Amino acid sequence: MTEQLPKGVATVAQLAEFDAVIDARAPSEFAEDHLPGAIGMPVLNDEERARVGTLYKQVSAFEAKKVGAALVSKNVARHIEEHLLDKPKSWRPLVYCWRGGQRSGSFTHILREIGWDAHRVQGGYKSWRQHVIEQLQLLPPKFNFRVVTGATGSGKSRLLEALAAQGAQVLHLEELAAHKGSVLGNLPDQAQPAQKGFESQLLAALGALDPNQPVFVEAESRKIGRLQLPDAVLAAIRCAGGLRIEASLPARVEFLLRDYDYAVADPTWLIERLGHLKGLQSNETLERWSTMIAAGEFASLVEELLTLHYDPLYQRSQASNYDSFDAATRYATDRLDTPALNELAKDILATSV
Repeated sequence: MTEQLPKGVATVAQLAEFDAVIDARAPSEFAEDHLPGAIGMPVLNDEERARVGTLYKQVSAFEAKKVGAALVSKNVARHIEEHLLDKPKSWRPLVYCWRGGQRSGSFTHILREIGWDAHRVQGGYKSWRQHVIEQLQLLPPKFNFRVVTGATGSGKSRLLEALAAQGAQVLHLEELAAHKGSVLGNLPDQAQPAQKGFESQLLAALGALDPNQPVFVEAESRKIGRLQLPDAVLAAIRCAGGLRIEASLPARVEFLLRDYDYAVADPTWLIERLGHLKGLQSNETLERWSTMIAAGEFASLVEELLTLHYDPLYQRSQASNYDSFDAATRYATDRLDTPALNELAKDILATSV
């Protein structure tokens, strides 16, 4: 029997029924994660929320509610004046806060009094978060993943982009995580999302895929930078069939020099990042690599990084974690430039789907 919701209340399952989704939480809450397509219209900013919370704890609930009501009224009025005056009477917004309580309730009440068919989300963001956790357990096993393996520098992420451009379904985990998955994987001027935000984006990406068609995905470690893949996602990928890119060492060196041009352009950053390999590589090796960086010997540096560090690590990791590693269909190449990757994607789609 379907639960009868109070008037003006909706669930996260009804998102598609509304014209807009309004996040009434503070900006810091919105930045960590928010419902897909949500617009941030805080009824209390971070400082105001802290002020009201302090009053509640140190003075009384009554004093906190008086100040909070004044602030909420002021902020809602500003949002209406700046963003909503052009909305027609038929416009249907969905509003949420942390628990679906006073912040979203106040905003929704005012919008409904104006005449809009506004609703608030039952349970607020917490119900959305629970939905994400549940769906990230249920959805991954439903997909027919094709795992792209290959040693570091084989152009796997760029190959995924080439496959997508040719019409294949792709789950690009490193793009969602804003990280290339190695000690040098931090993207310049782009921070990784929060874990919760990453998982919401991941659910949105999975929700856009057709489970009846293959989905290409790169073989990943449990962590991409500081973010962790949900267990069910990792398990589904690790047991899936796959293909392996076998690129020559010179091609991989050339590709990495091009793909990590920002690292080559910042020797100080590069030395600092390689310092994270202390304990995995000898001090003598790290000193030699620093000398190479200072001398601009980047091709030699990349070749040593591959042969001494990444290749042995990759071989051990993939062979032990991915069921398809040994049986993967192999595609050899001596080039990893854009035309070559486009041709490789064409060959893969012709032979593996």
